[in-house]
Amino acid sequence: MKASDLRGILTYIPSFRDKLFVLSVDSAVLEDERAASLFLDISVLRSLNIRVALVHGASARIKKVATEMKVKPSDVDGLGVTDEATLRVAERAANSYSHDILQHLADVDLKGAVTNAVIAHPAGILGGVDHQWTGRVERVDSKFLEALLDNGIIPVIPPLGVDGDGRTYRVNSDGVALEVAEALRAEKLIFLTGNGDLPKNGKKPAQLSVEEATEYLKKKKGEISQEMASKLEHGLRACKEGVSRAHILDGREDEALLDELFSSEGVGTMIYADEYTEIRKALKKDVRSIMRLIGNSVAAEELLRRTRAQVAADIGDYSVFEIDGNMVGCVAATPAFLHAQTTNYSQVVGYTTTTVKGHGGAASSWFSFLPIQMLKPSVFIGVGSASGTTVTLTGASYEQVGLFHFLLFLLLQTGCNRFRSKSRGNFCLA
Repeated sequence: MKASDLRGILTYIPSFRDKLFVLSVDSAVLEDERAASLFLDISVLRSLNIRVALVHGASARIKKVATEMKVKPSDVDGLGVTDEATLRVAERAANSYSHDILQHLADVDLKGAVTNAVIAHPAGILGGVDHQWTGRVERVDSKFLEALLDNGIIPVIPPLGVDGDGRTYRVNSDGVALEVAEALRAEKLIFLTGNGDLPKNGKKPAQLSVEEATEYLKKKKGEISQEMASKLEHGLRACKEGVSRAHILDGREDEALLDELFSSEGVGTMIYADEYTEIRKALKKDVRSIMRLIGNSVAAEELLRRTRAQVAADIGDYSVFEIDGNMVGCVAATPAFLHAQTTNYSQVVGYTTTTVKGHGGAASSWFSFLPIQMLKPSVFIGVGSASGTTVTLTGASYEQVGLFHFLLFLLLQTGCNRFRSKSRGNFCLA
């Protein structure tokens, strides 16, 4: 791990510390030869005092166990009919995965406990068909799970539920993860899939609001696999029921979990219930973060050198851009005087040291800020030369990444309403 990676992680610690993340791990991920790296990622979360509950699937091994037991499974994914023979297969497969997970946790010095915290009842007759031993989650024994978490033990929750009479039912792991996340008031529900990403015009959507996810599911349900549709549906429901974020990512990729959680660009798809991006006026508490953002650009002489005291004194001139509560960009519109000239200048500087590939969302209702799509860390500089209320904007990079309207908005706050741009020519805003 590079020092820069560690610094990136450290910026998230205040907002993640002592929060609970529910991980829903597909059986295909556990079957992958790189599965051990996932548990290294989980150990990083625990080292940062992030609490973890782990739900797992069993479908990949059900096929193998069914062959060994010479049983033809009536259903593999836990959504269809589960006959008695298939239930026996599912129990064996789920228990073997739970054992493997405990071993993986022990390998990274973490404690885990397999639980029977899911209380279920029969799914019953659906569409005129008796689903036999397929169950639905009735409730989750949250007190039991909380007791484990409070003692530093990771609950391992298989896709099985029991009723009041001790009968076991097979339940879908996505549904279990949703119910666990709701019962424990989790901050995040994270689906680690073994089936790739969600498609959107050839690319996975980086983030979706609840409204966008609902529309996406409506339009794309026929184009995506049943497995991915299930995760999207359950993630959407989780956000509607109080979970702040739901993530869907390919769990077979190395360090996918850390990359998704501790970077602005992420590697999967995130569904969010509240505002994900925000542009706001800077506060005194932001001075340190602003100094961190401008450091490299000042060193490269791309920006004028500013001391901490100068930034603090001019903090009212700054606005900041945050992604998920973390500052990734800032911009300032400040008056400047050049040498002995008496002409008043406005210097508009916007800069970011964070790569933001696809996780930019609707930042504000009062101007269009997106899309932000940067291929590398960039610096955006516009110098306004005074001529009445006309300002000449120089530098093209901010126009290429969608910051143009952001800079114009800030200039408007200084009283300017006529602009000249190298690429756009003269124009004015009323």
